[in-house]
Amino acid sequence: MRPKLFTFIIIITFISLLGVVFTQVYWVRNAIELKEEHFKHSVRIAMKTVLNRLIESNNDSTLRRLSMNTPCYMEKTNVQDVVKPKVLDSLIKAELGCMQISKGYEYAIYNRRNDKFVMGNFDKYKHQLIESEHQQTIQALFKPGDYYFTMYFPRQQSMIFGQMAKWMLISALFLLIVIFSFWFTIVTIIRQKKLSEMKTDFINNMTHEFKTPIATISLASEMLMKPEVNQSTEKTMKYASVIYNENFRLQNQVEQVLQIAILDNGETKMRMKEVDIHKLIVKTVENFEIKAHEKSAILSMNFKAENPIIAGDRMHLSNVIANLIDNALKYSKENPKIELSSYSDKKGVTIVITDNGIGISPENQHLVFKNLYRVHTGDVHDVKGFGLGLYYVKQIVEMHRGAITLSSQLGIGSKFEIFLPYNSIQKEI
Repeated sequence: MRPKLFTFIIIITFISLLGVVFTQVYWVRNAIELKEEHFKHSVRIAMKTVLNRLIESNNDSTLRRLSMNTPCYMEKTNVQDVVKPKVLDSLIKAELGCMQISKGYEYAIYNRRNDKFVMGNFDKYKHQLIESEHQQTIQALFKPGDYYFTMYFPRQQSMIFGQMAKWMLISALFLLIVIFSFWFTIVTIIRQKKLSEMKTDFINNMTHEFKTPIATISLASEMLMKPEVNQSTEKTMKYASVIYNENFRLQNQVEQVLQIAILDNGETKMRMKEVDIHKLIVKTVENFEIKAHEKSAILSMNFKAENPIIAGDRMHLSNVIANLIDNALKYSKENPKIELSSYSDKKGVTIVITDNGIGISPENQHLVFKNLYRVHTGDVHDVKGFGLGLYYVKQIVEMHRGAITLSSQLGIGSKFEIFLPYNSIQKEI
């Protein structure tokens, strides 16, 4: 997929996701407003029903008095003659219960002209009851004065949210799942894209690395078939040496790729035996004498470990040190200086490999141990490799229950520290 098209798809998808989020928020907000209106409507119906019940009760009592043999007229000069506190309380509780509002309310009857309360629960919320949006006049019951029946819900918002909490949580959960899925998909695609680029780079490097020795071997073989070359022992030895060296180089490259494949499949067997780290380092450094001489490199050793004997696989540990020395030589511009040192503690031996190479930038340091990853080398264009070396090093060290750390500065150099414990398993794993 082309980079521009990939970026365009990500932007369109992100905008669409934002649209879904804003739409969801809009509908949730509308749902809350509708729930608030429904709550207000339910309270209004309950209050009117309470007043109607009181009116019916009052009319029934008047009819009863008129049907008596000696009816008498009793003038009602007080609102409490019409509305009994206990009756009002029971009616409110019953009607709000029908509306599924069983608690969390205050009520009162007060005179709007002088804000005087005559009955109800008004000790804590007088001001709120006067300003409440839930009010009904009681003129149909008692006309003198300007009395109102008012209610206040201290936890009105929390009650509404409580009724909607389940659906809001479900909505938020699905929204988070969509957002996470989008993020995970984008991250996965980006990782796959990077991996694809790394594999393409690996194939290109491998093709180049294999073609060079094959072409050289082919050319040297062709030269050996010429009669004039066969007559010269010196030329024959020269071309035979070229074939041998290039074949050895090709064999090492194939072996490196195969080792990584075996590591990834988990089929590598560690043959744990006693290994003297100091002797192993010395032997490995000897193999780099010619290459170091060609690059005018100085390889020095400074061993301070009191006990350099550990349990490990000699061949793989030798490859680990060889990989780090080879990298130090490859990523140095001129006159490389490489120091191999060691120190120990109660837990194990630490090998330190320091160089004065081009260094590794901070943003790349956590990536260098990944499979197929190759650090951009700036103006150093002749560095060859597959991006497998440090990945192999890390895997082998961890299979020895050890650890490897890197500290580096651009233009100054790098330092690798390999810790190998004494208590490694003493058998094949």
